[in-house]
Amino acid sequence: MTPQIILATLIGYFVFLIVIAQLTKGKADNKTFFTGNKSSHWFLVAFGMIGASLSGVTFISIPGAVAAKSFSYMQMVLGYLVGYYIIATVLIPLYYKLNLITIYTYLGKRFGVKSHKTGSAFFLISRIIGASLRLYLVASVLQLFVFDYYDIPFLLTVFITIVLIWIYTFQGGIKTIVVTDTLQTFFMLLSLGLSIYFISKALNTDFGGLVELVKESEYSKTFFFDDFFGNKLHFAKQFLSGALIALTMTGLDQDMMQKNLTCRTRKESSKNVITMSLILVPVNLMFLFLGALLFIYGAKMGITFPVNADGKLIADQVFATVAFNHLPIYAGVIFLLGLIAAAYSSADSALTSLTTTFSVDFLKLDKTKDTKKRLFVHVAFSLILMLVIFGFKQLNNDSIVWEIFKLAGYTYGPLLGLFAFGLLTKIKIKDNLVPLIAIISPVLTYIIQYISPDLIGYTFGFELLLLNACITFIGLFLVRK
Repeated sequence: MTPQIILATLIGYFVFLIVIAQLTKGKADNKTFFTGNKSSHWFLVAFGMIGASLSGVTFISIPGAVAAKSFSYMQMVLGYLVGYYIIATVLIPLYYKLNLITIYTYLGKRFGVKSHKTGSAFFLISRIIGASLRLYLVASVLQLFVFDYYDIPFLLTVFITIVLIWIYTFQGGIKTIVVTDTLQTFFMLLSLGLSIYFISKALNTDFGGLVELVKESEYSKTFFFDDFFGNKLHFAKQFLSGALIALTMTGLDQDMMQKNLTCRTRKESSKNVITMSLILVPVNLMFLFLGALLFIYGAKMGITFPVNADGKLIADQVFATVAFNHLPIYAGVIFLLGLIAAAYSSADSALTSLTTTFSVDFLKLDKTKDTKKRLFVHVAFSLILMLVIFGFKQLNNDSIVWEIFKLAGYTYGPLLGLFAFGLLTKIKIKDNLVPLIAIISPVLTYIIQYISPDLIGYTFGFELLLLNACITFIGLFLVRK
């Protein structure tokens, strides 16, 4: 697949999104940007959130990770169902009852101004790093397969990407995102399905034959019950982690909840979350299925997958290598559409939610006025994302980048602790000490995670979220009034 075809596909896709943005921008005031005028259809939101939940990281990383972790990721996906159920039955009713624009306003109502701003600040840090990493991964793939061919520097690649996202989100905001996310989810799932189809044709078998190949392979093991203390893939750890990740990274995340809060009623919003959670199970299973097929196909065709300087497989480039270099051109085009859709369905909503959170929680902009200030904030966060992405590139070390991403995940622990304390107790706290507790909790969590394997023989996985939240909860109890 030539760089010219990839570039033409990229340009055509963004032109399409910009046209959609013009059709959906509405009045283009702050109310439209922040809440979508509370007019979104619940199923449209549910379908669009599938793409936002998966993101570019899932699209290119989950299939590549099958080589090392088999189908163990499904244990987390099953845990997601518990987290999404709590969101639908506890958090969404609360958010609608309080008529919130940003969900961290709840912390202000429950504890005070410092808690409100702490929650917002922790979200901003998490989302800036998370969105930047996702865009960095996709920009790196596009740089390798397209822009290096034209001698375009990485910084310019990132700048163009951010500008294009800004163009189709700066007027309609969340109202536009609900529609574009729906379309991008469609492209992502189309890419997933057709990629499996193209591989089946290349292997000269039908879907049933593919299922048998995967079942007989080394990749299909799903449940892990051995070595609870030392194995990060143990079912209990993965299932609990999945529930906590869904609860925090959706239910306590303005980026994801802003879409839900555009639904017309609380019941529709809850229905949207339940529907999305049920659809995510088979979709994630199919991504893992595709991952197994990529390695089976690669072994049969003698494909050499990219490795780093240490000879370790670069999992994020497995899907791209097969799609661009070993399948028909149209398969590569479909992959590219899916990759772009996966990346930008999370990046565009991240930019919108960052702008909304800062504008409402820190600047307290009016719903209908102050559009110029909101526009300035939108531009500022666009530049911040660009600089952070470029910073990842300058590190020139993927392992360091992923460590930074993991550290950003620590910020969700204090959010979970704050919301849990607010919902489960009626205790009043010293609001001015909340920022200190929110900073100390992740630090203590990191120290415990570092020493626990040698001290007690226990290796933490994503359940660090729970530990972090518990430390925050205890800290809040200690500063009660």
